[in-house]
Amino acid sequence: MGTDNLVFLEVIEWFDEGGRSIAHRIPEKGSGEIKYGAQLIVRESQAAVFFYNGRAYDAFGAGRHTLTTANIPIITKILSLPWGLTSPLRAEVYMVNMKVFPNLAWGTRDPVAFRDSELGLVRLRAHGMFNIRVVQPVLFVNTLVGTQGIYTVDEIEEYLSRVIVSRFNDYMGEKLDSLVNLPGQYDKFAEDLLKRLAEDFGRFGLALNQLYINAITPPPDVQKAIDDKSRLGVFDDLNKLVKMKAAMALEKASEAQGEAGAGMGMGLGLMVPAMFSETFRQGGAQGAPGSSCPDCRRPVPDDSRFCPYCGHQIVVFQKCPGCGKNLHPKANFCSVCGRSLDGKQEPRKCKGCGAENLPEASYCNGCGEKL
Repeated sequence: MGTDNLVFLEVIEWFDEGGRSIAHRIPEKGSGEIKYGAQLIVRESQAAVFFYNGRAYDAFGAGRHTLTTANIPIITKILSLPWGLTSPLRAEVYMVNMKVFPNLAWGTRDPVAFRDSELGLVRLRAHGMFNIRVVQPVLFVNTLVGTQGIYTVDEIEEYLSRVIVSRFNDYMGEKLDSLVNLPGQYDKFAEDLLKRLAEDFGRFGLALNQLYINAITPPPDVQKAIDDKSRLGVFDDLNKLVKMKAAMALEKASEAQGEAGAGMGMGLGLMVPAMFSETFRQGGAQGAPGSSCPDCRRPVPDDSRFCPYCGHQIVVFQKCPGCGKNLHPKANFCSVCGRSLDGKQEPRKCKGCGAENLPEASYCNGCGEKL
């Protein structure tokens, strides 16, 4: 029964025929005059948010529920004569789909800048899939749906994709030093990103169930550079093999008798010092590995709290989203710019290229510079 009839009580229910709707308002055209005693039917995969007089009055789970309003059949219509027979006691129900929405795509619309420690500035493209579901229906309706009649997953997919790309860019800048070390780490990256994105999605009453990284693709010239580096590794092994063979030949020459053996030994004796001098130089140049400054990338002692070259603080507890200064772990305001750490944060603009990033972003999506 409709929600605008004069006499009968309503039976309110909803079926998602297309499978893409997250929320559906009843009535679709706006608020209605839902009457006292109307029946609300909620399925196992749904939740219902009842709005009365403009406010979220209650949320209902699966089952049949009786709605309570001050709209009485016929009597309310008579009393609403001053308002043109339109009752001012408005009510509507938002039916929220609580199922898992799978196979949502995320990816970089434009290449994301990444500073590689070996290859320099590289622009990457990445894409994958993710699954979401609504876990807080009232929060979801109030923060995202608003007063829309029908809210589909297509309307939120692009925004959530941008959030994932921003967090992905931050994670790459913090955890990965070079693309050469990228193969075989997709699962670990996806698991860590899933944890980071839990808070971002939770602000809208959503849960990120799964996140998959299908590919991270550098430009063709960078792919060629990676291939060349792998070939250089093979060549290095070949050089070691040649040196080993030369040492074995020298040993056999020393055992040979006669003038031929003496001539071969003398020739190899002249070649060996030149062959092994490079090895000795490389061995002397290598030192014990240590930690590096995250800002200037120079080596610093393991127990350093500040970089001896650029003064960057190695131990960072909290940063101001406005000026980027390090703050006390329990600070509520920035001691430098006075910005509130609890209020709504504006997008961070890159000083280099002017691109807008999420408030908590650490690296620019446009140029890869650290914000």
